[in-house]
Amino acid sequence: MADKEDAEPVTGQPRSLRANSLFSEDELIEDYYDAPPANSGSSWSDNGPSPRLPAPAFSGSSPGTLGDGMEGTTATAPLSPTIKVGWLDKNPPQGSYIYQKRWVKLDADYLRYFDSEKDAYSKRFIPVSSISRVTSIGDQKFEVITNNRNFVFRAESDADRNEWIRTLQQIAEERKSKALERTLMSPTTSGAANLADKSGFLELRGFKHKLFVAVAGDKVFLYKNAEDYRLGIGITYIEMNVGNVKEVDRRGFDLTTPYRIFSFSADSDQEKEEWVEAMQQSIAEALSNSEVAERIWAVESNRFCADCGSPKPDWASINLCVVICKRCAGEHRGLGPSITKVRSLKMDRKVWTEELIELFHQIGNAVANQFWAANVPPSEAITPASSSQERRRFLIAKYREGKYRRYHPLFGNQEELDRALCVAVTTSDLAETQALLFCGAAVTCATGDPQCPTPLALAEKSGQRLQMEFLLHNKNSETPRLEVGGSEEKPYSVPLPSVTHNGFLYKTPSMAKPVSERKGQEEFSRRWCTLQDGVLSYYENDRNAMPNGEIKVEEIVCLVNNPPNAHGIESTFEIYIESERLYLFGLESPDSAREWIKSIAKSFVHPRAEELLALDFERIGRLHYKGGLNLERAKEGWFALAGSTLHVCFEDSERQEPLQLRKLQELSIQGDNEVLVLVERRRTLYIQGERKLDFLGWVHAIQKAAGSAGDTLSEQQLTESDVPLLVDRCIDYITQCGLTSEGIYRKSGQNSKTTSLLEMLRRDARSVRLKEGEHQVDDVANTLKRFFRDLGDGLFTGRWGQDWLRATALEDEEAKISEYRRLLGTLPTVNRATLKALINHLFRVQRFSGENQMNTHNLAIVFGPTLFQTDGKDYKAGRVVEDLISHYVKIFNVNDQEMKKQQDEIMAIMKMREAASSGTQQAGDFICTVYLEEKKTEAEQHVKIPATMTAEELTFEILDRRKIVMKEKDYWSCFEVNEREEAERPLHYSEKVLPILHCLGTESYLVVKKQMSMENMLIYLASRVGDCKHGMMKFREERNLLGLGLSTGFHDRYFILNHTCLRLYKEVRSHKPEKEWPVRNLKVYLGMKKKLRPPTCWGFTVFYENEKHEKQQWYLCCDTQADLREWFATFLHVQNGGALWPSETSKVRASRSQQDSRLGNISLIPLRGNESEMRNSVAAFATDPLTLLRNV
Repeated sequence: MADKEDAEPVTGQPRSLRANSLFSEDELIEDYYDAPPANSGSSWSDNGPSPRLPAPAFSGSSPGTLGDGMEGTTATAPLSPTIKVGWLDKNPPQGSYIYQKRWVKLDADYLRYFDSEKDAYSKRFIPVSSISRVTSIGDQKFEVITNNRNFVFRAESDADRNEWIRTLQQIAEERKSKALERTLMSPTTSGAANLADKSGFLELRGFKHKLFVAVAGDKVFLYKNAEDYRLGIGITYIEMNVGNVKEVDRRGFDLTTPYRIFSFSADSDQEKEEWVEAMQQSIAEALSNSEVAERIWAVESNRFCADCGSPKPDWASINLCVVICKRCAGEHRGLGPSITKVRSLKMDRKVWTEELIELFHQIGNAVANQFWAANVPPSEAITPASSSQERRRFLIAKYREGKYRRYHPLFGNQEELDRALCVAVTTSDLAETQALLFCGAAVTCATGDPQCPTPLALAEKSGQRLQMEFLLHNKNSETPRLEVGGSEEKPYSVPLPSVTHNGFLYKTPSMAKPVSERKGQEEFSRRWCTLQDGVLSYYENDRNAMPNGEIKVEEIVCLVNNPPNAHGIESTFEIYIESERLYLFGLESPDSAREWIKSIAKSFVHPRAEELLALDFERIGRLHYKGGLNLERAKEGWFALAGSTLHVCFEDSERQEPLQLRKLQELSIQGDNEVLVLVERRRTLYIQGERKLDFLGWVHAIQKAAGSAGDTLSEQQLTESDVPLLVDRCIDYITQCGLTSEGIYRKSGQNSKTTSLLEMLRRDARSVRLKEGEHQVDDVANTLKRFFRDLGDGLFTGRWGQDWLRATALEDEEAKISEYRRLLGTLPTVNRATLKALINHLFRVQRFSGENQMNTHNLAIVFGPTLFQTDGKDYKAGRVVEDLISHYVKIFNVNDQEMKKQQDEIMAIMKMREAASSGTQQAGDFICTVYLEEKKTEAEQHVKIPATMTAEELTFEILDRRKIVMKEKDYWSCFEVNEREEAERPLHYSEKVLPILHCLGTESYLVVKKQMSMENMLIYLASRVGDCKHGMMKFREERNLLGLGLSTGFHDRYFILNHTCLRLYKEVRSHKPEKEWPVRNLKVYLGMKKKLRPPTCWGFTVFYENEKHEKQQWYLCCDTQADLREWFATFLHVQNGGALWPSETSKVRASRSQQDSRLGNISLIPLRGNESEMRNSVAAFATDPLTLLRNV
């Protein structure tokens, strides 16, 4: 219906996990030595495990047993508490001396080791039950001996080693005792009890070998091979309560967790479906902990879907009193609320009253199906594997038409049916009431009793609570009836719940643009509004029969709850619909407005996103997004913004995932305000604006929520470790540039610059980059002090501040430290993390007091009044800060590993200070980590990077530290490695390093290694004629990092590269280039992402950025390695004015003499003339190769 009131005109209309990320290179060595005997079925190659022999067959059945390592695994079993953790050196057996530091964790079930304490998934787990003994082998080493192989570890001290041995032996003995008791109590128990739900080999995409995977209970286990699976010694296991399974292609599927994405490939379509189903069931088991669900499942028949028989159904029809699975629930919703009212056992907690739960105990699936499914032919019954179309057809026949029901003897006699219903509701016979109602009895029929005019009143008078509950839920239910002409189901797209609400609302005319200014009360009109049967209607008043306008809930895309008094009406909310219209409603009562908002939200939000309805959201709706592995196809997700958290229900996911907006690493708009990019530490999400009206609202709301909201610590933008980003930025800059600056924190910076910088950081610290030359150390230091002085509620909080000051009166030093530690525990999380970060920083500053003149006492004098926000007269404030710095290790419980890391950093800074030329050191130098040859801990070098340092100087700095002498044919270079793009770029010897460091992302690093192709490139450049390069290459474009416009594959294109630009032509004979890029704006990297499936292995990735900072990215593939080398050499040549390598003999061997233009017996034919002549020459040569040789 057209909206008669809306007179306002319309104006203008987030990489798949590579399997080998589970194994570092050192782990490949470990696995070589840990490898089972030759007959175990697999061995290791350089790239990881690759089966060479057939895996051993299991006798009896294909799924293997999980062995001791998985005994006791159940869906509801709690995680085993950690018994002991710590760092140990892991040494492969058989005499190897290659030690690697591992974070080792022991619980009652497994001994696991990880790369670091932050890793979620282990590199290896060893079942405690498989440990036969633990022995000391000297030099802080001990050996864990299992039935099949041994594992050697080394502790930091004999005491630590002995503690590990004692704990491991104790746990292993306890486990063996329990296993013996179970055997004695149940001697007939076999391995069948430990059968996996599903097991077998799967490929981890992007990796050549197969892993043995087992799904058991609420976990998925990964093993190197079937033998390890039998022994229970695996790589890692995945807790499925945080997992989500999604099909990717014909044989591939992804297991997604918050920490990592595991991309698997099965051998066939059927295998893939079986794996996906097994993992989905594992997730369901892991999440099956709802109190309501467990109570309803207490009845045997309710443990299986009433329609298809799927186990553990977690949805229900509350008027039909049947428990159903998720897939059937979707089809139930399509029947409409007058037939079936669908609710979740887990989400809709308010619906599940004691009476309703008891009703499901009394009726439930058993009694309901005795009526509804009394005459189902086997050929028409559905199963858990039935398709959506089959389910829909069956449910229409069962509930809408009543085709299979058991007819009541009174069917067809309305008067007798009504009379019988009036009698039945006074008894406890719920099955009789059900049969009468759904065979035609009227729930509101006349009873003939003036005192109790309806069956509901009769049930109430008789004290039949369950009868009343059943009648109330079926007050508006339709009687099933067979329709003439067959059962044609009504089309529907998204099944939505039926919500009913009505009342007066204030309303403005609908709009085609955002509400940019406050609406006065006079602009609102009072309208009677009803929400019923999926339609929000508004009338002139409550007596009118015809509405002024309607909004179909299926067209609603966003609902916004405005702040109080945003307009002339106290409480207002906005509704956005697909046709780019905005409706503004309001009420004077906040409680009434809240009820309307909840009702409207429930009416249009998809059932899979119902969890979002429990939030106190400011904005909720659906948007298209891209993320994860597949960036080529946009998906639809449901989003709810609550405070500074964006909650998202992704496609094919039942669980919402929160994004902490204040902890984002990046928040930006790309394209023409059409894509919002949110970057977290573990993922990137791209939200697309298909509809401009509601998308702009989302952008502004998210940007506001992601910024600092006030002057307290918890309202600031935060790092992953809960430290305000403002504090982190300042501390990081001063650590890099000002530790040795004399009078740091005592000197005051310029007041105007401090004020400006503090304002920028408070507004959006994420977008501020403190750079040398632009910001002075004292200005940044002053900004940090002013932030703490102006902080709302202070760092120590108003509640506990005086307790900190009183603690200084304690004379006993240990008692004082103990009190400080107690007070530290009382602080809020953000305050505690910030205090530790600040004191850690001041601890470092005082270590350089000989140069900066700021010892512990001087720092306390400065920071005491600042942190406690006093006038400086109370000496206790300074005493607290002095104590915190002096006893930093004890008060903040800093472990040896953390302390050693800090010591190493301090030592690196001191060494560079000593090595620096006297008087020439700049405070703005940056310290960065550079690797030698490969990225590993022992290859790290911490280097101070002055603004003038070149890539050549950095290379020689690294080589000199390692005492490496550059030989004549050694071409050592510094490379920028981009791990995300799987590409690297050799820096030109004259490039300044500092600007590159400023632009490096978290997935990039610098490494110094030999440039193996440099000699061949120099030979090529010396032998060629002219500065141009041309030829065919395979081209694939990615217009931006979002995957928008990404071509579906590589295409042959003709390229010409000269000293000014790179031109792309569709074919050799084309006269007009399709694209043209200035060479100076190109960055060329060797290599490209394997997931792009390049046609050859000789390719490079090219980044282009214009003057407007708009970025493009594309990929080029060559047919041979020589082609790649020549193209890359030409790129370097034209970008660097022909100087590819320094000519000084002290740094590099003398350049090779010019080569003859003849190689072998074939002359190299130089192409002369303009580009058009060059193209014609190549076209002619393709027709007749002798054409160009006749004039030679």
